[in-house]
Amino acid sequence: MALNPFFLQGSGSEQFLVQDLINEQLRMYGIEVYYLPRKFISVDNILNDVETSRFDDNFIIEAYLDNYEGYAPGSDVMSKFGLRLKNEINLVISRERFEEFIAPFLIGIESQTDSDMLLNTRPREGDLIFFPLGKRLFEIKRVEHEKPFYQLGKNYVFEIQCELFEYENEVIDTDVVDIDQSVQEEGYITTLNFVGAGITATANAQIGDGVLRKLILTDDGSGYTSAPTVAISTSPTGNAADNATAVAITTSVGNVKSIKELLITFGGRGYTSPPTVTITGGGGSGAAATSMIGDGGVNNILVTNIGDEYYSEPVITVSDPTGPGLTTAIVTATVGTSGTITSINIVDAGVGYTSTPTVTIASPVVSVGGTFVYNEIVTGSNSKATAYVRDFDGNLTLRVGINTGQFRAGETIVGSASSASYILKSYDNYSYEEEYDKNEEFEVEADNILDFTESNPFGEI
Repeated sequence: MALNPFFLQGSGSEQFLVQDLINEQLRMYGIEVYYLPRKFISVDNILNDVETSRFDDNFIIEAYLDNYEGYAPGSDVMSKFGLRLKNEINLVISRERFEEFIAPFLIGIESQTDSDMLLNTRPREGDLIFFPLGKRLFEIKRVEHEKPFYQLGKNYVFEIQCELFEYENEVIDTDVVDIDQSVQEEGYITTLNFVGAGITATANAQIGDGVLRKLILTDDGSGYTSAPTVAISTSPTGNAADNATAVAITTSVGNVKSIKELLITFGGRGYTSPPTVTITGGGGSGAAATSMIGDGGVNNILVTNIGDEYYSEPVITVSDPTGPGLTTAIVTATVGTSGTITSINIVDAGVGYTSTPTVTIASPVVSVGGTFVYNEIVTGSNSKATAYVRDFDGNLTLRVGINTGQFRAGETIVGSASSASYILKSYDNYSYEEEYDKNEEFEVEADNILDFTESNPFGEI
């Protein structure tokens, strides 16, 4: 039988008619979805693997959901990593609508940025579709552009096969709240806890005559695996409470661990000649030191308030002794991991104090403040580690992802866009736990079934 003579089987007017009918059907029976093009930020030059990608543009387009009952059956998979939801959807979109309302923008994005779009004439595998009905992100896995096959000599639709998106630390910042929030809790998250107002520490000094004024390191030794013991010869008074004590601080230079300095923890009393200093232990050898004594020196610093929120060594000043030619004491603080002053040791006890000097400890450095914004890059001042902001509670807790390094307590975290600046108190790394991940529970239950603590349940060889 011959073809219908009333059709030209591929004239432009016939093709326009079919395309218009398809567009109208999609507007009537379709749903609006968001199309998110993937931008390649960095690609491995050897394997051509995408190392970093970004989604920061979105385009609304009508699509027909072609799935039976919405999602493909049998797409939930139980694996050794837990229950994986691999829901799939098939969408049909208008070829004309895509080419006229999305493709030109993709060409413009490619020409204005350093990112590589690779393909901008059709939907691309790896791009995302946000499905508003379930508020879920789907990744395009395959694009069928020849189905139906050349009706009247032309194709009119794209059939897009999508799979539930598995987040891998991509940057998603579309300014659409539902889209951005869908991945806000995904990926490897670091919680940064910042320093608050803090409490200033206080201390009192004690003075005495014949005190150990200073320790002079004449040889820093080598090979130390731990801090050695510093022994000071006893005071001539014969009273054990008058004996001076000191500690060694080690350092590592060029993989050689040696002694950095010797600090006096108690200056003693009643020394009439410089005591002998002996350095032993610590796995190393060769260290040696001499000592100096003086009258009217600071022999002890008592911390009366350990303070709070100290994450770097504060400046401590001791008031000057009265009279010409005298020496002011120099002391240094040890800061604990909890942000408090654990001890204050003596570098130089000074000379000529006739009355107890005043010890002044600087207040802890406080955060400047500001408000971090979503997806801006923050940088640690010391570690130089960077990360993307996920959310900020407006107070002292910041959650970040896509880290490039390890942050350090005590450093300043600065936002690139907001210029917010806070001092890092502590941080906590953890991975977001999926609702259906039960791996930890499985492991606990397995340990209860098989007990390896007493014997091997599978027998011994």
